[in-house]
Amino acid sequence: MNQNFNPTGPNEVCAGDVTYCRTAEGWMYLAVVMDLYSRRIVGWHMDKRITTDLVCKALAKAYNLRQPPAGLVFHSDRGSQYTSKRFRKLLHSYKMRGSMGDVGACWDNAVVERFFGSLKHDWLYKVPQPTREHMKADVAAYMRYYNLERLHTANGDMSPVDYENTLRKVSGFS
Repeated sequence: MNQNFNPTGPNEVCAGDVTYCRTAEGWMYLAVVMDLYSRRIVGWHMDKRITTDLVCKALAKAYNLRQPPAGLVFHSDRGSQYTSKRFRKLLHSYKMRGSMGDVGACWDNAVVERFFGSLKHDWLYKVPQPTREHMKADVAAYMRYYNLERLHTANGDMSPVDYENTLRKVSGFS
């Protein structure tokens, strides 16, 4: 992708990554799939374990929500979950093309890393996270806020959903 995070339309390029979320009960792992056009989180999944299943479920949710055309590029890091045979088979079954950043180059997925920073610093770290269930509920609340209300400079100060809805009105995108 060469750090080109601005596709010309939705369902062209998505990016995914995993982050760690700490609770008093222990760690939770969050996998997300972001449509880079609008910065909308189109799929996500949380679990107590960081497995290939975690990223596969997030991608499946994104695919089921968006039903993208063949050829969508899915960009990630080179984590074992994304390089696994199972994940590559899933990409192939969805007719998606895989893209991976260089080893150890966090800026190759800077948009998703920025999302994780906002999630943690603007939301999760502001209240105690006593249980894994509390964490899941808090992350779900942030996803709604992020997609529906949070303004993005990359979207002309619109939320991801409003930005996509504006495109629908102008071009008939569905």
